[in-house]
Amino acid sequence: MKDFKSYSNEQPQNGANTASTGSTENGGASQSQVNNTVELAKILTKAMSGKSESQILKTIISEAERGKRDGTLTNADLDNFYAALSPMLDGFKKKKLKEVIMRLKSI
Repeated sequence: MKDFKSYSNEQPQNGANTASTGSTENGGASQSQVNNTVELAKILTKAMSGKSESQILKTIISEAERGKRDGTLTNADLDNFYAALSPMLDGFKKKKLKEVIMRLKSI
């Protein structure tokens, strides 16, 4: 699995030039950042297929903790991750994700 930061530095693979739009919709994230986060979510979904929810959560948290500790994951990256995933979650899971994000930001 790639770390979060190296993934977010990649260009969109659909050939669209979204980085130059300068759009700051979606909580201050550019469209390029949002696209990268959505692609990351797709990769994570594929990598975690067949695993339990607790296994997935542990993997995401451990990767994010590693990224925060080595300086490759920023709080903005975490905010983008939350913004991309939270609309797909129900109330309880959204609250849990928010708690995890807040914990990771404190590292």
